[in-house]
Amino acid sequence: MFIDSHAHIDGPEFDADREEIVERARVADVSLILNVGTGDPNAGVFERAVDVGKKYESVYTAIGTHPHDARFYDDKAEDKIKALVQDHRVLAWGEIGLDFHYDNSPRDVQVEVFKRQLRAARECGLPVVIHTREAETETIEILKSDYEGAERRGIFHCFSGSMELAQQALELGFMISFSGIVTFKKAEELREVAKQVPLNRLLIETDCPYLTPIPYRGKRNEPAYVVEVARCLAGIHGVEIEEIGRITSENFTSFFRI
Repeated sequence: MFIDSHAHIDGPEFDADREEIVERARVADVSLILNVGTGDPNAGVFERAVDVGKKYESVYTAIGTHPHDARFYDDKAEDKIKALVQDHRVLAWGEIGLDFHYDNSPRDVQVEVFKRQLRAARECGLPVVIHTREAETETIEILKSDYEGAERRGIFHCFSGSMELAQQALELGFMISFSGIVTFKKAEELREVAKQVPLNRLLIETDCPYLTPIPYRGKRNEPAYVVEVARCLAGIHGVEIEEIGRITSENFTSFFRI
């Protein structure tokens, strides 16, 4: 069995065939999907994600304000998330963090909203799902200052950072999740990072509909394709794909206490 630890199947890209992609995941032995609801908090995106998680037995939910949308985050958004995470099928607060590549929200706003959401997640007793791009130092510094003492840690999702970032994330008690990026031909450095991540801290994901793994490049990504991420990591670690599936699934269910 495999678990897609980060997907976006509630989005409009899947409106026409959501039932089919959930079924294809099941056929591919993908037993669980963590669907991550992001977007403008005022646009109903969190409610939409929670509804998808309630509809499908194999789908759990995470909700949070992505750094791209940090400019929309306010007290109302925070109260909305705090109310929605009371649902037992909402497992995490996220994805949250910093994205200094696109800068869709001002950097100072991203920083403040990241800190606010970390504090809120800690208050709610929830783990966090971290997005970081071109902001490694700032992300680690904020986690050390504003997430210190949190009982639940979190996941560095869609990891594409440096070996140093991976080491610091591990030292802070976080899981590290790899996406289809690790299968890309030019991702030699990332595969070397993945080789150094202990198996008991490893997760797999699609981040669909984005980052479709080889050999499906050019197609819309979907949870069934997480098997290709597992296949790549199995080769990196010198184990069978079934072993990666078993280990990463146990890591997920143990981490999220399900």
